[in-house]
Amino acid sequence: MSKDAAVYTHGHHESVLRSHTWRTAANSAAYLTGHLRPHMRILDIGCGPGTITADLAELVPQGQVTGVDAADSVLERARSVAEERGLANVSFALADVHALDYPDDSFCVVHAHQVLQHVGDPVGALREMRRVCAPGGIVAVRDSDYAAMTWYPSVPGLDGWLDLYRRVARANGGEPDAGRRLRSWALEAGFTDVDITSTASAWCYATEEERAWWSGLWADRTVASSYARRAVDGGHATEEELRSIAEAWRAWGEAPDGWFAVLHGEILCRV
Repeated sequence: MSKDAAVYTHGHHESVLRSHTWRTAANSAAYLTGHLRPHMRILDIGCGPGTITADLAELVPQGQVTGVDAADSVLERARSVAEERGLANVSFALADVHALDYPDDSFCVVHAHQVLQHVGDPVGALREMRRVCAPGGIVAVRDSDYAAMTWYPSVPGLDGWLDLYRRVARANGGEPDAGRRLRSWALEAGFTDVDITSTASAWCYATEEERAWWSGLWADRTVASSYARRAVDGGHATEEELRSIAEAWRAWGEAPDGWFAVLHGEILCRV
């Protein structure tokens, strides 16, 4: 597989969008929001259904936000979110992060949430993000790190899920343990050590409602999404094994002392 030809592992099944539409600037981009100013022009790469994009647009009322994604179908969902919230300073377009169709120095902030783990050339993507970011601007990236995910109680089937997901993601050309690599990739892309601020934050699911939501979407994703199809078609798992993993997710979700943490790496790179 060529460096820029990675396949998006999750696809856009309802169970995936269930997760993506939960995301907000507050729970997914807090490391960035304190640096925003009302007039800024923002490019939101891999915007998906547009919930973070819409939040960013509200934070720059005199500015402009452009959300881009490689999938046209999900952009329709994003446009609907913006329309429902009455936002006039946001627009959406198809784009490839490896070859952005914007001039140099076009944006004050270039943001990507959960994107670099899915692309074939994350260093090249960061170079392209830097190219379209104006001097004095910020390239902001946040990615989860699957190997650092942790949970309680121990459910043997979830160990199998983690191993399977990482194998499928890498077979698709991505890097599921991206969070820990962001600083390294940014340095390789040409940012200097003093340009980069590295932080980390986590999503945590522990209440009964949170456990039901998180376990349910992963149980459904494991048997019904593009990830499930690629796991089977790629010879990584059988349908029976996927059903067993889905059952393990539901068993974890029913544990009254259940707890799950998703660690993220974050970088703010000054241009």
